[in-house]
Amino acid sequence: MKGRRGYCCDGLRVSVFLTPTTFITFPLDFVGGRPSSRSRDSEVRVSELAFREGIMDQIRLREQRFDERAYLFVLASLEHSQTKLTERRHITGPELTKACRDLALHRFGVMARLVLEHWGVRSTMDIGDIVFTLVDMGLLISQPQDSRDDFLGVFDFADAFEREYPWSTAHV
Repeated sequence: MKGRRGYCCDGLRVSVFLTPTTFITFPLDFVGGRPSSRSRDSEVRVSELAFREGIMDQIRLREQRFDERAYLFVLASLEHSQTKLTERRHITGPELTKACRDLALHRFGVMARLVLEHWGVRSTMDIGDIVFTLVDMGLLISQPQDSRDDFLGVFDFADAFEREYPWSTAHV
């Protein structure tokens, strides 16, 4: 299974390559649970972004600190947070960072922090930088009151992914 630019898709699942021989596979239903028409529509949009020629190249030119999988993961986290709502609405910076944390723990378990760090995401501010790169590219829309500062220090990665992990002995 060799992926183009670190991932491949067979229509049912996406395999994200951490190294040439190590990969994580997850279903296209990024948010888990039963597929709904709402999550199915978002799957197509995220998949189209992943494979549309030039989009990732443009993002890479603008912001080189993050792996392209980090951008896809933030978009998946945005959709993950929307599916938990009764009605779609604007998601704030702190809400999105918490959705990223929750989805990372759900998808990657004890490896969540390592996967995010491998993609260049080491703090909640990095999530904000990804979001505002996507806003600058016209792929997301922000509200006038939105700011990069909304993402500053929402939680500490060590606390969120290690000390507060459900099976961690650090909090006993």
